[in-house]
Amino acid sequence: MPNAVADGALADDDAGGDRFSRDLAAIARIDAIPTMLEVVCRTTGMGFAAVARVTEERWIACAVRDEIAFGLQPGGELPVETTICDEIRGSGRYVVIDHVAEDGIFCDHRTPKIYGFQSYLSMPVFRRNGEFFGTLCAIDPRPARLDKPETIGMFKLFADLIGFHLDAMDRMESGEAALLDERRTGELRDQFIAVLGHDLRNPLASIDAGMRLLRKTPLSAPAAEVVAHVQKSTARMAGLIDDVLDFARGRLGGGLPCARRAEPGLDALLDQVVAELRSAWPDRIIQCDLALGRPVHCDGARVAQLLSNLLANALTHGDPAGPVRVRGRCGEDGFELSVSNLCEPIPPEILARLFQPFARASAKPGRQGLGLGLYIASEIARAHGGRLEATSAREETRFTFRMPAHGMPATGAETAVSG
Repeated sequence: MPNAVADGALADDDAGGDRFSRDLAAIARIDAIPTMLEVVCRTTGMGFAAVARVTEERWIACAVRDEIAFGLQPGGELPVETTICDEIRGSGRYVVIDHVAEDGIFCDHRTPKIYGFQSYLSMPVFRRNGEFFGTLCAIDPRPARLDKPETIGMFKLFADLIGFHLDAMDRMESGEAALLDERRTGELRDQFIAVLGHDLRNPLASIDAGMRLLRKTPLSAPAAEVVAHVQKSTARMAGLIDDVLDFARGRLGGGLPCARRAEPGLDALLDQVVAELRSAWPDRIIQCDLALGRPVHCDGARVAQLLSNLLANALTHGDPAGPVRVRGRCGEDGFELSVSNLCEPIPPEILARLFQPFARASAKPGRQGLGLGLYIASEIARAHGGRLEATSAREETRFTFRMPAHGMPATGAETAVSG
């Protein structure tokens, strides 16, 4: 696939350059956009997704997810006349192409030939006043099945959310944040959760069921390996959807739901989490010491989710040669659950924002995931009237969840550095 023109730096020496710089900065401030682009790529199988600012004169990438070395970075430009987005700007309608070579309209179009793609989907992004902002688009050199209601609906919803966020930021800057349309926010929240919870989960469930059926049939070794790989990818996508659902509920819906009750079998739930992670990480040592001794008044499923997030984080970022330790206690003062591991001390600047959404426990590049696990764990702690703390020193990095005996309100997440 030919590289895109990635060096189109924005000119800020005139009013037009200032306008495009503001648009680029506005998109960068929307925290959910990297998640949207990852969900687009994971769901469709396409390798490049972007939010583009499109005018009559310019096509500028504002946010990019590039898994195919297309070569475009935020701030990079394409000649607008070479893009299909320019045609979308004129028509106001989305364009979807499953397979360029077989498409009666686009098989001879110059844009796929210039940029070497076979599958394409681009959805216009409009402001509330009807002004065209740009597009949410995705391409890949391979064909893909895109022309289906759930995929087009997802792109439409994400494009609407981008336009909504841009308008919301404009209102905040003009002092009108208090006048945001709560009904519209609720509708978008409900649509967002519905798309992730239904339209994306159902196809994944079908894929998983098909893979389970295939594993019961005689397969060659290479075929069995492919099936196992698809199952792992499906499980990872399901986890991403769960994380984004919890993020949407926590940030847009007023907090995570938490049904607390006396849980006499909490230790069994936590043991099951440890067993699942041991199975997924067979080469790692996980030491578990649970001594609860009494029922814990909590949402057992949510506490198990908290442990799963903390344990997965420790396994991902910790020293592979060192053990990961899980410890749980319940007494008169309340419930305490901790996960510790050996690793290089987390820098203070990272530790300070560790429980923020899309943050990561490591500064190393290439880590997978959305950076929501620790944020969701801290929200679970908050929903229980407890708190999640992190300390990091040369001896160990430790995450500790503490919940008072009667669930009295406390701060949600804290960090401390010891050394």
